[in-house]
Amino acid sequence: MTENKRLTWVRRNYLSVIFSAVGSVVILFLVVALFNMLIQQVLTDPGNLIEVMFDEEVLKSVTLTLYASFLSTMIAVIFGTPLAYVLSRHKFPAKSFIESIIDVPVIIPHSVAGIALYALLMRRGPVGSFMERIGVVFEESLWGIVAAMFFVSVSLYLNAAREGFQSIDPRLEYVARSLGAGPIRTFFSISLPLAIRHLFSGAIMAWARGISEFGAIIFIAFYPMVAPTLIYYRFTLYGLGGSRPVAVFLMLICFVIFVVLRMMSRRWGGSHR
Repeated sequence: MTENKRLTWVRRNYLSVIFSAVGSVVILFLVVALFNMLIQQVLTDPGNLIEVMFDEEVLKSVTLTLYASFLSTMIAVIFGTPLAYVLSRHKFPAKSFIESIIDVPVIIPHSVAGIALYALLMRRGPVGSFMERIGVVFEESLWGIVAAMFFVSVSLYLNAAREGFQSIDPRLEYVARSLGAGPIRTFFSISLPLAIRHLFSGAIMAWARGISEFGAIIFIAFYPMVAPTLIYYRFTLYGLGGSRPVAVFLMLICFVIFVVLRMMSRRWGGSHR
């Protein structure tokens, strides 16, 4: 691009240039906050970071975190997708109330979520006591972690899935129905494929939210330790030097995973256009 063309482009798009400059403050803040921790760790004690990568306790904790968040996301997908479709296609008296309930876990403090879950799912709780009789225990167990992750992340999936179904022209479903397809076949052959990118993006965000959860988990399942709990535990014992390597390690794993997933989402979305 020549200098004259560049100046012409800037004049035509000066608002975008200004907004980009203002918005770059957000990117700068995120980059500095994340890479400052990484650079400090590499410069001060790179050997400790390598040691953490082979630490059995850390590896178990990170694996548990990823696995528990995956389970909570799958539960959100299985039970949340039908609800999101109903909310996107129908109007009924309690719709606004239900949508408000869905958004509550996003806005309440994490400690409130943890106490609410503990009161419900503890061994003496109304649900926990019943579940214990059939062999499912939430206190200090994997299922307690999954329940906490599900509670704080399901809203993200539901909202993304609802937006995905709302973006589909209902006339496409009407055409399928007029050609003899039943409601179930129409959903799986028309609605679901067209909304799949939104569902996939929502699942990514729900999984990410589950991985990052700490406040709600510690009330119901401090053990076994997920990665955020382990980082907090090591910080209370050893300070920044003992917790930062684990934090950097988890950050690197999450960064790689979500870059790959985002690339898959874009490629997937492009193939459905």
